[in-house]
Amino acid sequence: MMVAVFMALLLALLLDRVGRPAPALMALAIGFALSVGLFLFEIYSPEDGFRMPWLQSARDVAAAVVG
Repeated sequence: MMVAVFMALLLALLLDRVGRPAPALMALAIGFALSVGLFLFEIYSPEDGFRMPWLQSARDVAAAVVG
């Protein structure tokens, strides 16, 4: 999946370099959409969903130290 993100960004760079700004912006938008999809895929957990329990545990540790 990360290869697809890099390929879309490389395509956008090459298209801009040859003077094709509209397709370059489209490739850049595709790269952004792929990177958002990859981020959501990486942080999703079947048990926790998108909750990110490592951030919650840091809050729980701080609460235990304070009180």
